[in-house]
Amino acid sequence: MKAFLKFSLIFMLGSCASSMNDNLNSTLWMQTAAEYQASTMQTYNTALANVSRALNDKSWTAALEQTGEVSELPPAIILDVDETVLDNSAYEAKMIKEHGTFTPQSWDNWVHLQKAGAVPGAVDFINKVQEMGVTAILLTNRACEKRQNSNAPCPQEDDTIENLKKAGIKNVSAETVLLKNEKDDWTSEKKSRRTFLAQKYRIIMLFGDDLGDFLADVKKNITPQQRAALVEQYAQNWGTKWFVLPNPTYGSWYNVLQAPREQYLQDY
Repeated sequence: MKAFLKFSLIFMLGSCASSMNDNLNSTLWMQTAAEYQASTMQTYNTALANVSRALNDKSWTAALEQTGEVSELPPAIILDVDETVLDNSAYEAKMIKEHGTFTPQSWDNWVHLQKAGAVPGAVDFINKVQEMGVTAILLTNRACEKRQNSNAPCPQEDDTIENLKKAGIKNVSAETVLLKNEKDDWTSEKKSRRTFLAQKYRIIMLFGDDLGDFLADVKKNITPQQRAALVEQYAQNWGTKWFVLPNPTYGSWYNVLQAPREQYLQDY
C-alpha cells in the first residue's frame, strides 16, 4: 500500500510539473522530433527549387507592400530570425525546467549569449541563394534596447549578427539585419520595414513562423477565422513566394485566442 501511495504521489507530482507549462510538448517536439527537422528542410528545399523561376520572372515579387516597376531592382529574400533561421528552443527548455515564463530580461540575456542554433535547412538555403546573387535580409522583432554595461546603441543587433555568423550564415551585416525599434516607425508590425526594403530590392520570397511575417494587421484585434480567411485569400503564395516554418511554442496564433482558450477546441 505504501509503495502504491508513493508511486501515485510521484506520478501526480510529475503530472503537475508537466502541466505547469503549456510548452512542454511543443518544445520536446522541436528538439527531438525527426518530423520537425523534416518539415523545416522540406520548406527550404521547396523554396530553393523556386528561386530560379523567381529570378527569371522580372515582375515577380512576394511583398504586398511592393508596387510599381520592380524589374530593375536587385533581388532579395526576407527572412524572420527566431524560429525561422535561429532555433531558440533552448531558451524555452530552460523556462520549462525552471518553471519560469518569458520576461524581456531573460530573453535579452539569452540573445546576449549568442547560443541559438540553426533551424534545419536554413543556413544551407541562405548561403546557396546568396551565391545565386540574391541578398538575404534578416528582419526580426528582437528589439534594440539599452543594455547595462554596454555603450552600443543596439547591442541586440551585434549579438544577433554574431549568432547568425556562428550558425554558419555568410555575408551578414548591420545592413542586412533589421531589428524592431532601430527606427522610430519600426515597430513589431513588420509592414514598415518591408515597405522600406521594397524601395531597394525586388523581394522574391518571404519566410517566417508567424502570419505577421507575411501580412499586416494579423496579430491583434482579429479572430482565428479571419486569419484563416486571409491564408485562403493568398493561397497561391504559399509554397511559391511565401514559406512558413512550424512554431507551436509561441506566436500571434496563440495571442489572438481569447480566454478561456478551451473554447476553441473542437471535439466530435
